Amino acid sequence: MPESAKSQTPPYFRFVARFLRPRPDFDFGFIKPVRAEAVRRLGLAPGARVLDAGCGPGRSLPFLRAAVGETGECVGVEISPTVAALAERRIAQRGWSNVSVRVAPAQLVELPGSFDGLLMFAAPDVYASPEAVHHLLPRLRPGAGVAFFGAKLSSGRWGWLLNGPFRWLMPRLSFASTPVPTEAPWDLWRPHLEQLEVREFFFGWMFLASGRVRQVASA
Repeated sequence: MPESAKSQTPPYFRFVARFLRPRPDFDFGFIKPVRAEAVRRLGLAPGARVLDAGCGPGRSLPFLRAAVGETGECVGVEISPTVAALAERRIAQRGWSNVSVRVAPAQLVELPGSFDGLLMFAAPDVYASPEAVHHLLPRLRPGAGVAFFGAKLSSGRWGWLLNGPFRWLMPRLSFASTPVPTEAPWDLWRPHLEQLEVREFFFGWMFLASGRVRQVASA
């Protein structure tokens, strides 16, 4: 593996990549319904263009491809070449001509045209990054659906059980750019989204947030 690829792939992700290589369709059973719900919240129609930022091995791509159909387009963005290769293999195996992956940080990726939806599933280095928000928002049409899922600190009475480990583990298991979880990771997106809806899972340690990009006020 080239040294540049290693630097963009933390040890945990390299382990995941090795595990998934012979199991390309593996996904945790309890995550699949959440993934489907996140895509549903985007409100995509056939022919839409959707962005999957932090797409990982492409586990959300089948849901997104089904939503936009053969006439739409799905564009994945993944910082790790090692992990992106798994998504590209998934695309090739299914013969999807309207699904692609760009290997780049979400903060810098070049994206032609505009998009009707943005998914950031288990991608805190994207949805919790001010630089990524600043870069991706102009690529979204007014009214575009945005949905993101990930870990958070729990405000419940038992939050202390995992809040400390989350703070310690996240920067060690993920990318150097991944922020430490907070109690409200959606706050960064709140000024930019209408109809913001948040659902918490697993005693408040995970969440699914969604909304629609604010319409530009007419002069």
